[in-house]
Amino acid sequence: MKKDEKKSIKKVLEKKKKTIVDYKWIVSITTTAFLISLLFSFLSETIIPKVVLPVGILILILVIILGILFDIIGVAIQSAEEAPFHSMNTRKVKGAKTAILFKKNAAKVSSFCNDVIGDICGVISGTAGSIVALSLSDFLKVPNFLVILIVTALISALTIGGKAMGKSIAMNKSNEIIYAFAKIVSPFVERG
Repeated sequence: MKKDEKKSIKKVLEKKKKTIVDYKWIVSITTTAFLISLLFSFLSETIIPKVVLPVGILILILVIILGILFDIIGVAIQSAEEAPFHSMNTRKVKGAKTAILFKKNAAKVSSFCNDVIGDICGVISGTAGSIVALSLSDFLKVPNFLVILIVTALISALTIGGKAMGKSIAMNKSNEIIYAFAKIVSPFVERG
């Protein structure tokens, strides 16, 4: 190997070592996760026990779907291409500017979607699932242990299966997903 090649490789490796840790972002996302989790947990603990069983099951399914959808968005943001959104932005297409912003901040947006919303939905679905399982157990007159076991397994299977299917969709339709999401949230993100 030539001396110039060694120097070039060494420079590339040195650049990779200089990773900057954004502590402000870490504190911000941790605080946001805590607050959202607190709110969702409060709502799940106070609302689900008071609703009829079919409504509790519906809420549980919606929480699982929400987790899957945000996982899809998080994966799509990581795999989307930025160039098409620049082209759309020059034509003043609604949502293109937000899509560019998401793509430029892909690591943070993906972390928020996958880790904050997705993981909180996983925790909440577990809590909601326990409440639904206890109600279902009383309704069916079946031992709690058996119903909790089955409901927990169903929640896991639906979540894992949904996210596995969603990842394939996210990888293949990333630009379309990001554009659709950006179009929905652009009124809240774009200023003027």
